[in-house]
Amino acid sequence: MLSNLFGSLPPAGTADEVFNDLLAVPGLRIERIVSRGQCSPPGFWYEQGWDEWVLVLRGEAGLQIEGREDVLKLEAGDHAWLPAGRRHRVAYTSATETTLWLAVHRDRVPPG
Repeated sequence: MLSNLFGSLPPAGTADEVFNDLLAVPGLRIERIVSRGQCSPPGFWYEQGWDEWVLVLRGEAGLQIEGREDVLKLEAGDHAWLPAGRRHRVAYTSATETTLWLAVHRDRVPPG
């Protein structure tokens, strides 16, 4: 089946982030996230039991990662690795343009 990451984007006035699974197989999930000004609620942190790699395809976003003093700014083409258990939150996404993310979620592989 042929799909396009940039196709079928929600309209600009959409209030919520939109999450679409592009692929979900045992141990791996690839997700498209469409944001426009959304961020994590105050005090909320993601603390996942799986690894995540995120790539910003369009727009910009800021990730706050526990243990880092500064906010990690991501622009188109920038990507970040978030290992399982690494607490993080979305500090901001662009309010003036659509931020399009690709997130790859991988089940944690035990060492050895």
